[in-house]
Amino acid sequence: MGTRGGPDPSSVRLPGPWTHRAVSANGIRLHVAECGEGPLVVLLHGFPEFWWSWRHQLTALAESGYRAVAVDLRGYGDSDKPPRGYDLWTLGGDVAGLIRALGEPEARVVGHGWGGLIGWTVAALHPRVVRALAVFAAPHPLALRAQVVRDPRGQGRATARHVLGFQLPRWPEHSLRADDGARVERIMRGWAGREWTGTADFAEAAARNRQAVQIPAVAHCAMEYYRWALRSQLRAEGRRFAAAVARRASMPVLQVHGADDPFLLERTARASARWTDGPFDHVVLPATGHFPHQERPSETARRLVDFLAG
Repeated sequence: MGTRGGPDPSSVRLPGPWTHRAVSANGIRLHVAECGEGPLVVLLHGFPEFWWSWRHQLTALAESGYRAVAVDLRGYGDSDKPPRGYDLWTLGGDVAGLIRALGEPEARVVGHGWGGLIGWTVAALHPRVVRALAVFAAPHPLALRAQVVRDPRGQGRATARHVLGFQLPRWPEHSLRADDGARVERIMRGWAGREWTGTADFAEAAARNRQAVQIPAVAHCAMEYYRWALRSQLRAEGRRFAAAVARRASMPVLQVHGADDPFLLERTARASARWTDGPFDHVVLPATGHFPHQERPSETARRLVDFLAG
């Protein structure tokens, strides 16, 4: 057990055909799991997960001749959990710094959920380090912002269910940790497609994420992402960020979305095309929810490998 009654951060260093290490980037220490050799692919997880959500793609990419690196984002897993820096400006800087710290001038960036929002941000703010971008269940940040307003009964309602509650002080953190992280499993079950939730793979993923959210400070840091996202809309900082991230992605973009994602709607994701200036492929997977990379691991790995090879 770690301090203050939670698991030790190193508990996320799960064994497998990958190597764990710490990398210093953008002023913090980031934990990564690395697998394979070749062109660099950086994998960014979403909420309520950690690096392990990319377990299937790590091995598939390595077998296809890539150096796949899955990172615990700032505030998650065995990465540092500083008191601030949970804005997309800083999170994008974390990823750009990580790519350089891994000894490469550029990488193929792959992100899910929050990791996808960060991926879009890196592509806009640090385009030289992004060779290609693949996002899973992740609309462009400006597409999401616009659809919350334009589609209040759809994307607006879907977002508000969780994001408004996450703004409260302390209570969300307590609710995520209570009963051995039971709310994490409820969130996953509510966002996932029905075909996955009855499987042993889902049960293992839920159990891993329930444990990881109980690592000291993880629940708080995860909530800070959502708090910045909403509060920045009311501040000058949010307007500056919107102007900066409006730069169109010039690199190839693959967007994979579950047709049944109840949190980030497919029509919201489709609107992301407006912020691309290169090849853009929008793929919709039927009977799939918010976790396409875990719900359809073989298909998403195949599509990802084909996209990167192209």
